[in-house]
Amino acid sequence: MNQVADKPRMPDEIGVPDAFPFMHPVLKANYGNWDWHDRPRPGVLHHVSKSGDEVWTVRAGTQRQMDVFTIRKLCDIGDDFADGHVRFTTRSNIEYMVTDPAKVDPLIEKLESEGFPVGGTGASVSMISHTQGWLHCDIPGTDASGVVKSLMDVLYDEFVQEKMPNRVRITTSCCQINCGGQGDIAVNVQYTKPPRINHDLVANVCERPAVVARCPVAAIRPAMVNGKPSLEVDEKKCVCCGACYPPCPPMQINGKEETRIAIWVGGKHSNARSKPTFHKLAVANLPNNPPHWPEVAEVVRKIVHAYKTNAKHWERMGEWIERIGWNRFFDMTGLAFTKHHLDTWTGARKTMNMSAHIHF
Repeated sequence: MNQVADKPRMPDEIGVPDAFPFMHPVLKANYGNWDWHDRPRPGVLHHVSKSGDEVWTVRAGTQRQMDVFTIRKLCDIGDDFADGHVRFTTRSNIEYMVTDPAKVDPLIEKLESEGFPVGGTGASVSMISHTQGWLHCDIPGTDASGVVKSLMDVLYDEFVQEKMPNRVRITTSCCQINCGGQGDIAVNVQYTKPPRINHDLVANVCERPAVVARCPVAAIRPAMVNGKPSLEVDEKKCVCCGACYPPCPPMQINGKEETRIAIWVGGKHSNARSKPTFHKLAVANLPNNPPHWPEVAEVVRKIVHAYKTNAKHWERMGEWIERIGWNRFFDMTGLAFTKHHLDTWTGARKTMNMSAHIHF
């Protein structure tokens, strides 16, 4: 073995790797030269280039967090039933590209027999994009990938068929400060109470100036407690965002009473038919109840069913709600309108202007 082979590969810190060396040859040859495309069936995309080349793409749902055995299985399927090229979408779908239409059906049959449902295209509920939760985050209130599993168990039929009024994009995140996702339906953790401080540990674990600086509303300040350097929280300022927990774990914000789940609706990134929109609160204070989150799954099911039954063709979730009005949305879904939906919080200006960071 030569010296070059003995030298470990050095990390390349220049961002996303160049996709061209790994791209299917037909995609590479026709890059920027596609003429038209259609969907022969749910989960299959058919692209035709101006040169006449054709590619069929089969999309299957996968879990975002995979063990090496699952990755090898997916790669073996690509070698045996496709053309040896795969790609992953931002929503954790895997896509296989083939140039022979005769390979499509055997590929679908193999994927489904191995437990990877084919779908997620067109007017369907695509795979749910989510943060990593307990696996890597420094501020998680829940495991976002676990919520995804529970929701997709309920929405499986809407993934493998295209019978929604339009595409439905669902996101989940393990808190609302770092990764609160935007989507037709967004499932986010909300912290409902100020942190509980373990004063015996703060001085040994936390860099207090960093914790004070982390707070977006200047609600944290140094303090002496029982003769030890510690921190204190002005609960009138605190917005329960949880930003203080990562630099100082003794400022505990997770717990059965403190950590809840909120569901937001109507977010949209695209400019199709209407401008992009932020989502708005549908339900607050749902139990953060692993491992199946039944309360969350039931609310999402109600919203999706009401949208599927009552929206017009091509209406996205937010467009449907804007057309019928929020009163009818709550009636159709059977959800309750509570104090959490009031958006005329008269104390906001005074409270936010007390911060050293935010003035308006």
